[in-house]
Amino acid sequence: MDDAREGTGIVLTERQRLAWLRLIRSDNVGPATFRDLINHFGSAERALEALPELSRRGGAKRPIRVASREEAERELERAHQIGARFVGVGEPDYPPALRQIDGAPPLLCVKGHAPTGITPALGVVGARNASVSGAKFAAFLAREAGKAGYSVISGLARGIDAAAHRATLDFGTIAVLAGGLDRPYPPENLPLLSEIVEGRGLAISEMPLGWEPRARDFPRRNRLIAGVALGLLVVEAAARSGSLISARYAGDFGRLVFAVPGSPLDPRSEGTNRLIKEGAILITGPADILEALAPLGRMARTVPPKADEPERPESPDMPTPDNHARAAILDALSPTPVEIDDLLRYTGLPAQTVYLILLELDLAGRLHRHAGGRVSLALGD
Repeated sequence: MDDAREGTGIVLTERQRLAWLRLIRSDNVGPATFRDLINHFGSAERALEALPELSRRGGAKRPIRVASREEAERELERAHQIGARFVGVGEPDYPPALRQIDGAPPLLCVKGHAPTGITPALGVVGARNASVSGAKFAAFLAREAGKAGYSVISGLARGIDAAAHRATLDFGTIAVLAGGLDRPYPPENLPLLSEIVEGRGLAISEMPLGWEPRARDFPRRNRLIAGVALGLLVVEAAARSGSLISARYAGDFGRLVFAVPGSPLDPRSEGTNRLIKEGAILITGPADILEALAPLGRMARTVPPKADEPERPESPDMPTPDNHARAAILDALSPTPVEIDDLLRYTGLPAQTVYLILLELDLAGRLHRHAGGRVSLALGD
């Protein structure tokens, strides 16, 4: 990591970027699996070669689909056509706070003003059917955060999200999309998205270009918002709101959670009031946010982004686990999530053996990964 000690991070070669894109677009390869593969094999290219055999050893019922070079090249070309590009974790333009979370996306597709993505950020989320006063107050708080030097990140939804984005067009705002950058949602906010990326703002997504957002993609978008931000502000949220999912992620990541109180008679305030009861910071004005964020913002501005070296020289091939070791891991796993450290202690197997068997099961579609690095056996096994 000699080149990384300067605090500038890594820079992927175009060959590496293509291999990274192929790997993350292959079946059963999520962010955690991606990182484990790189750690084990040393590079995305070697990991790609190993995927079919790993999946077979894990008991896959059909051959794993490995993204082809042609598929990845088409996606890179599509990004170029729309003025977007792919930024890898560890590269200088990758959001520093996001890099610190478990399961950070290996690649982000980004479009717009790059410096906005590495500026300390405040997340602002809330009701799509926001009240006039709620949207106005969210815009006021977001604008004051922008004036204080923070980017404001939100999900481009109607209501609170849109109000926060519009209020910070002149300061720097980040729109996180649930689908590909070329499939923005909702359609009525397309003009707003254009203003964001053509000005001082940025649009980001971890989803493939051409991906139409589905309901189950929005929690993933909410996770990105919470991961990029140093703190998350919730303005108006019902009892069953996507904003509360964002708040839960923020809490899991150790971020500050802020909430604006509302009338107990307004269903749009039920979620925010509950957050306050559970320990969120009650917000009545911008000073409440800025004072709490100040120490984090100063740290983010003065400490260089953590350098990373996700690829390393080729490592010698590790011995293939035997069937006895695989049986021991399968016997120890169940549908109940467990920590990998507990698996290591319970089975007594070497760590490299356990991690490789878990990779095999994961690529075969027989393993589920959970928050905190826990794993469980897929139902049906």
